[in-house]
Amino acid sequence: MTTLKTLKDLYVEQLRDLYSAETQLLAALPKMAAAATDIQLQTGFERHLDQTRVQAQRLEGLFKELNLDPGGHTCKAMQGLIAEGDEMIKQDAIPAVKDAGLIACAQRVEHYEIAGYGTVVRYAEVLQLPHHAEVLRTSEQEEKDADLTLTAAATPINQAALA
Repeated sequence: MTTLKTLKDLYVEQLRDLYSAETQLLAALPKMAAAATDIQLQTGFERHLDQTRVQAQRLEGLFKELNLDPGGHTCKAMQGLIAEGDEMIKQDAIPAVKDAGLIACAQRVEHYEIAGYGTVVRYAEVLQLPHHAEVLRTSEQEEKDADLTLTAAATPINQAALA
């Protein structure tokens, strides 16, 4: 474990955490899309997979600007959130109920990412890294939009799960 002496050290550690989270999601999202039965939900997972690839590339670009390697850290929180998603995928449930459960798992992931990106945006601002802040703010907004998309998908799916 690295000693954190400055805000910049913490910023880099938090960027590595986000990078690990995004790369873990690259493996998890296709499984969630395959498990979803609602077409809108499947499409949303697939669309977010594409966004996740771009978000990981953005983080790689920021690390390149810092002359640092993005690797070397594992986001344990994302491991846990993905494990919960895997449990839902394996759950014996009627399709609409499973889809509602997948949405719950995915929204937990989105909320984690929103918090992570929001934090590093503020650090980048304090560190006077305006380009970093702008790039990270884009990813933060995409995560917020993904959460809203999941909320919209949940309305009819939750109604169907009542039956």
